[in-house]
Amino acid sequence: MKEMSTTGNSTLGGQQPRKHYGITSSISLAFPREIDHIYTQKLTEAMKPFGVFEGEDELNHRLAVLGKLNSFVKEWIAEISESKNLPLSAVVNVGGKIFTFGSYRLGVHTKGADIDALCVAPRHVERTDFFSSFFEKLKRHDEIKDLRAVEDAFVPVIKFKFDGIEIDLLFARLALQSIPDNLDLRGDSLLRNLDIRCIRSLNGCRVTDEILYLVPNKENFRLTLRAIKLWAKRRGIYSNMLGFLGGVSWAMLVARTCQLYPNAVAATLVHKFFLVFSKWEWPNPVLLKQPEDSNLNLPVWDPRVNPSDRYHLMPIITPAYPQQNSTYNVSTSTRTIMSEEFKNGLTVTDEILQGKADWSKLFEPPNFFQKYKHYIVLTASASTEENHLEWIGLVESKIRVLVGNLERNEYITLAHVNPQSFPGSKENRNESEFVSMWFIGISFKKLDNSDCVNIDLTYDIQSFTDTVYRQASNINMLKDGMTIEATHVKKKQLHHYLPPELVQRKKKSLGDINRSSNGGGSKRCSLDGSQLDSSRDTDIGTPFSSPTPVSKPCQPTSTPEDSPPKHPVLVFMDSPPASEVSPPKPEQGMSIPVIGSKPVTTPVAKPPETPAGNTIPTVVGRSVIPRITSPTLSPTELPNSVNGAPKRPHSPSLEDPPKRHKDTEVFSDDSAFKEPYPPNSNGLDCEERPAVEDLSTTKPMPIPTIDTTRSQRLPSKELPDASSPIPTSNLRVIKNSIRLTLNR
Repeated sequence: MKEMSTTGNSTLGGQQPRKHYGITSSISLAFPREIDHIYTQKLTEAMKPFGVFEGEDELNHRLAVLGKLNSFVKEWIAEISESKNLPLSAVVNVGGKIFTFGSYRLGVHTKGADIDALCVAPRHVERTDFFSSFFEKLKRHDEIKDLRAVEDAFVPVIKFKFDGIEIDLLFARLALQSIPDNLDLRGDSLLRNLDIRCIRSLNGCRVTDEILYLVPNKENFRLTLRAIKLWAKRRGIYSNMLGFLGGVSWAMLVARTCQLYPNAVAATLVHKFFLVFSKWEWPNPVLLKQPEDSNLNLPVWDPRVNPSDRYHLMPIITPAYPQQNSTYNVSTSTRTIMSEEFKNGLTVTDEILQGKADWSKLFEPPNFFQKYKHYIVLTASASTEENHLEWIGLVESKIRVLVGNLERNEYITLAHVNPQSFPGSKENRNESEFVSMWFIGISFKKLDNSDCVNIDLTYDIQSFTDTVYRQASNINMLKDGMTIEATHVKKKQLHHYLPPELVQRKKKSLGDINRSSNGGGSKRCSLDGSQLDSSRDTDIGTPFSSPTPVSKPCQPTSTPEDSPPKHPVLVFMDSPPASEVSPPKPEQGMSIPVIGSKPVTTPVAKPPETPAGNTIPTVVGRSVIPRITSPTLSPTELPNSVNGAPKRPHSPSLEDPPKRHKDTEVFSDDSAFKEPYPPNSNGLDCEERPAVEDLSTTKPMPIPTIDTTRSQRLPSKELPDASSPIPTSNLRVIKNSIRLTLNR
């Protein structure tokens, strides 16, 4: 092992200065006791039923496939070199190599997981060669199936199955005459004179290699990371795309724990992981090494220079140049949820190490569907399975926009999205439709001084759906039958959408393994019960804003039988002008005022039939062409930004500028290594502190504080702005009016 730094420049009492890892000294250098080894063995046994360890035969199969692919690449580069009239001596020695990164390179991949790989070629091999001649060469190979290229992606990739193993292959062209087999990608000088796509492609390998280099004991790190990744998936907080953490972020948190406790074994490290990060003072950044400047003029995470970096809520900084924040998707709600999970993990591991509980308790999933009284059900439908897979990928990549819209509402304290999606129930869909559903738990603020208040979520949700439709139109994805619907349900109504065992479940047995516990990305159920990879990751779309309605005091009308409602009730209807709409008849005892109108005392139109027991009217199923209703805002009226923005009534969305708009293929959460440099994500109103690493004694790197009361909007240069029209073809675009009454 190679030490990273020392704690002093002089000796003390004749002793040599103590060496340590990371940017601070270690918290404890204690060596493991016998009981710690016993707990570690029990931890290993507890993880085995979840399929986190691959057998020897499967490991050898992966090695054989990578060996074949490496030979394949060398053969192709030699052919290209010969076709470009290189001398025979140069062709023989031109080289070429396959590097791996992500969970496979870290040594923590699960059974059936894909492999993230990088093809490195010399300077005379062009990217166009990779996507033309190499793609054709792969196409002719008998063992390669499901071949597809995504050349216009933010990180261009070729995806395929090689002898049953899924591989995502990137490409980087170095400014070298040949590629030796012993090439080390960690050197910053390799990045000189490279185009930005090659730098992005190299970033995954460079980050992975740097993480492994910076940990004291690789085996202890790997076992600890397996446990933490399994825990995160089981607890529903493993999804970079939905605003939680992806594989690289979890790896860096575990690596930091290993640096602070360099001699500890996995059982101790898991406990210390929860101890450290349950007490971490965010937004202080997590750093594995002191950032270095290689003078290559590449954008790096630095809140002293970049104002947008000051708004990141939970910064975890990659250790390889150019340093980036891997968690720019984290929102106020997702950070709150993860902080609660860290504290819960500390409580459980305390019990385990005191002998009061088993490791299996750490991996028990939460009962998401018993946790909240109110849920938003987001439904994405398509007419064919192929369209459905494409559509749900786009919708899922935008869900964090909806979460951001909801959490900025002044009456909503938390919006919690469940990363797992579910197939649509038969009673709520047509036989010919392919449907996926996501559930967002909502916590409302307790009312203090008023009996009830009107809440209108219409614009929050419509700005989200408009963003999705506009993005789909911009990339020519939108097809007939693709729809999104948002529905409010109470906890007691979830049985209309989910199997009884999910709604009523209290605990889950070890044998009943969560779909998301196996593989790098979240998995969804298809209609035939098979599992579909849903781990797509694109950035939030074009800015869109809507007028902010005024909340008025409600005047509920109640029936003699029942008292006024205790919980919010949502109303759904199409969105023609208000004068054309009759409010639906409320459930007996429930007041449903129409915002901006006087209380209705005359009989009203009856809503369409709903499933038995469902008190929320379903969407009227006629075609409605979307229309932009928001006025153009002047510079002084620009809305606040996504993460941590000050709450205000029914706030419209202002999303981060997207990083790509043509990519319909997307990546697993472990491919956060392939994530772009953070966009100008300008979350506001986060609590600013000096960026000193928690539990450290070294000099802090200050994060300048700024006035978060001002409105700010950072430009998008890659997609049309909000004036980009919503598609006007004859597609069934559903626009709902969503209003509720919240009672004390």
